[in-house]
Amino acid sequence: MTNEALPPQPQTLAEALVIIEALWAENARLRESIGRLEQQVQRVVAQVSQNSTNSSRPPSTDPPQRPPPPPRQPTGRRRGAQPGHPAHQRALLPPEHVDHTLDHYPPVCQHCQLPLVPDPAQTVGEPVRHQVVELPPVRAEVTDHYLHRLRCPHCQGQTRASLPPAVPAGAFGPRLQAIVALLSSRYRLSRREVTAVGADLLGVDLCLGSVDDLCQATSQALADPVAALQAAVHQAPIVNADETEWRQAGQRRWLWVAVSAVATVFTVARSRGSQVIKGLLGPGFAGILGSDRWSAYTWVDPARRQVCWAHLKRDFQALVDWGGAATPLGKAALALLDVLFDAWHQARDDPAAAARLAETVAPTQAAFRMLLEVGQRSPSRKAAGLCTSLLHLWPALWTFVTVPGVEPTNNAAERAVRPAVLWRKGSFGSQSDAGAVFVARLLSVAATCRQQDRSLLDYLTAVCTASQQGHPIPSLLPEPAPAQAA
Repeated sequence: MTNEALPPQPQTLAEALVIIEALWAENARLRESIGRLEQQVQRVVAQVSQNSTNSSRPPSTDPPQRPPPPPRQPTGRRRGAQPGHPAHQRALLPPEHVDHTLDHYPPVCQHCQLPLVPDPAQTVGEPVRHQVVELPPVRAEVTDHYLHRLRCPHCQGQTRASLPPAVPAGAFGPRLQAIVALLSSRYRLSRREVTAVGADLLGVDLCLGSVDDLCQATSQALADPVAALQAAVHQAPIVNADETEWRQAGQRRWLWVAVSAVATVFTVARSRGSQVIKGLLGPGFAGILGSDRWSAYTWVDPARRQVCWAHLKRDFQALVDWGGAATPLGKAALALLDVLFDAWHQARDDPAAAARLAETVAPTQAAFRMLLEVGQRSPSRKAAGLCTSLLHLWPALWTFVTVPGVEPTNNAAERAVRPAVLWRKGSFGSQSDAGAVFVARLLSVAATCRQQDRSLLDYLTAVCTASQQGHPIPSLLPEPAPAQAA
């Protein structure tokens, strides 16, 4: 009736009742349509208003119109180091790490201006050490190996020498191979930039094909060590996992990571489904999984999960920004979350507070449960849906309270994935399956070396040396502790 002229004036009571009934039905349809449009507008406004505080977007994507964070309250202290702050100065290297030592003596007396003889016997007190660190001109060493052919004086047969076992069969040595892989992975340089670094800093003429061949050779050599890391993750008591988008030859892929206490493993997959994380953790995984609330992790029992509270903080901030009935619930949840994090920070820094963590958190836990149960009946579908899903995951919210070593956030996995995100931004992903495997293996090795405070270059050099000489590839897993004597 909205696109038609109004009906004529009713002449009888029956005609009036028919028109009223038609207008009533039209009014109901309009109300329903308006309600749908209001919900669509609310969803669009919420999507446009997304930022790093109410969604998973990184701070670098925040729009200019995002409200600035509230200013911090002044502490009354001056900027910079505070009184009593220990000075951080460069320590002098010990004599055994010094390559050259030069003695300097004053040429004239600063008092009478007469010449002084550089006689050590006239030295007064200890000299002042001034240490300078400098790089010598770097140039790769080139070794020619002449394989001579000899004629046997007895049978007149000819025999040519073969390369010694320690000499690479290819044109590049293991350390150069390791540096090329390091520049292409840890420092995220393109193949073309690696050739430029080789020419400018090392004096090595590398073509693009050689750079890629060295990277692939390193990737193949790391197959067994990375497989051992994955086996260690399968047995780990606590694992944090995360995933982020990846690109391969312009196609959408997903980069997954699993982080344990001693090992980190990455993989590039076509799917964001649960079968990928099941492969990373192993079918018999019996540890505790820390993650966000993505559906791929729901196959793990909530009693063996820890849901990230940092993600939940953004979810509750999204309720505040959504408006309407969702706002009061979001504000109340954020207030409880501040109390929860204060208790966690105290427990993290104080062993005595850690022993009382369950008791300290109990009132907040009870208040949060009550808030979620009330929120289930909220007129806001967004708020009610979030509350319902969290009640289904209730045990996974509080694992950190009772299990030592479990943290309430997924920061371990998110920190591990940040270098990969920077790699993706600079390279737009990988171009082939072999390139994706190189990315996953080098990210795994780099993150694990950082966990174990090991030199990535030294380890890659050892791997490339063993690979070129046909020796067993060194493992990245810590050596098992020797058994105690009975």
